[in-house]
Amino acid sequence: MPNDPIQTDSQPQPTEFEKQAHQAQTGIVADFVEFLLYNKKWWLTPIILVLLLVGLLVIIGGTGAAPFIYTLF
Repeated sequence: MPNDPIQTDSQPQPTEFEKQAHQAQTGIVADFVEFLLYNKKWWLTPIILVLLLVGLLVIIGGTGAAPFIYTLF
């Protein structure tokens, strides 16, 4: 048939979705920084940093280092 496309490969070409699925995954920090750069949400940075510091204090407060934390305040 003259209208049939000529197929040189037996495998179909991967779509853009399939190409991105096989790329290496980035970490959560890299994704967050990319989100901040792309969406220009720089006001979120101090909020996230304070939440991380409070979480770190809670975790350290449950260990043997708790008495040393109280001297900071």
